[in-house]
Amino acid sequence: MTDQVQNEVRVSRKGAERWRAGHPWIFRSDITDPAGAQPGDTVRVLDARGQFIGQAHYSAASQIALRMLGRTSEPFDIAARIAAAQRFREKVVTDSTAYRLVYAEADFLPALIIDRYNDTFAVQTLNQSMDRATAEIVAALEAQFAPRAIIARNDSGVRSLENLPREVKMLSGELDGPVEIHMNGFRLEADLTHGQKTGVFLDQRENYLAAARFASGRALDCFTSTGGFALHLARTCNQVEAVDSSATALATAQRNAVANGVENIHFREADAFEVLAGYVSARKTFDTVVLDPPAFAKSRKQIEGAVRGYKEINLRGLRLLEPGGVLVTCSCSHHVSEAMLLEVVAEAALDCGKTVRVLERRTQAQDHPILLTVPETLYLKALILQVV
Repeated sequence: MTDQVQNEVRVSRKGAERWRAGHPWIFRSDITDPAGAQPGDTVRVLDARGQFIGQAHYSAASQIALRMLGRTSEPFDIAARIAAAQRFREKVVTDSTAYRLVYAEADFLPALIIDRYNDTFAVQTLNQSMDRATAEIVAALEAQFAPRAIIARNDSGVRSLENLPREVKMLSGELDGPVEIHMNGFRLEADLTHGQKTGVFLDQRENYLAAARFASGRALDCFTSTGGFALHLARTCNQVEAVDSSATALATAQRNAVANGVENIHFREADAFEVLAGYVSARKTFDTVVLDPPAFAKSRKQIEGAVRGYKEINLRGLRLLEPGGVLVTCSCSHHVSEAMLLEVVAEAALDCGKTVRVLERRTQAQDHPILLTVPETLYLKALILQVV
């Protein structure tokens, strides 16, 4: 349990109203009196009239100066909130030994990410307060799960905004290589030390199954990474071509295919944009195309360029599909909304003379819960479409 609250930070009317409207962030511009708050402190928060409105974690570096913890003065209990997060996952996660155990603000543990990979845990502490609470987080995980190992995957650029070092290090136990997990009936390899995200794209777990329900024939999986979509498509497609520019990711994908006895995937190291352009020029066609690119927009300033990028790859993807063909297209850019993605795909369809219907509109897996008043908790959009 964290230390008792000591300092009181006063915020503007605007900052207090933001919290009362359900959003847990108060920006530095709305701090009217930080008093003696120190980096990483848990503080009492007062409104402009001096009324207590809750407690928060204080950052002395980020523009997000306060991340609210709750509306009461009860001590902030990290272990209890991790336990509550696990109870929720027990209700929503099926057929997987890997899932997101803690999703920051969505689990009322701001700036804390914990991913579970079987009996090993990857932790990201993304602000000064959670970084200070690392020992408490580790103790809670050890008490509740008796893990084989806990690793800090603190290599995210967000840490730089908090004046925190970017690092990967062991917090508990030992890890001598990739971890084996089970997901949707597959044995998969997760590299918690060097892999993208914290090892595997856990947020697409449910979308993998949805895509496979509609996929058939010859499939093209662009930006395959460690082969998540490709492996699932291989169950329902005759042949899958999986493309990625990372040799390391493809090597893992190939090992995953071998481990599961999957032989109908051809892995290709190449730039997906160039592959799509080349296949369009060659008038090649597929029955299923999956587009799961990295985030094109990591800030609002990048939205215009991102929209152009999404339109271009969707235009190329649609041109490869005949009537009846299925397009699975994803965006993990928080700043690109579902409405924007739908509009981009609609424009691409018109440009190439295709009529498209929506089969499913999806988001991230349920172990990445979305808070209605915190739009930042929704970032992944996945559309399953059919050319008619």
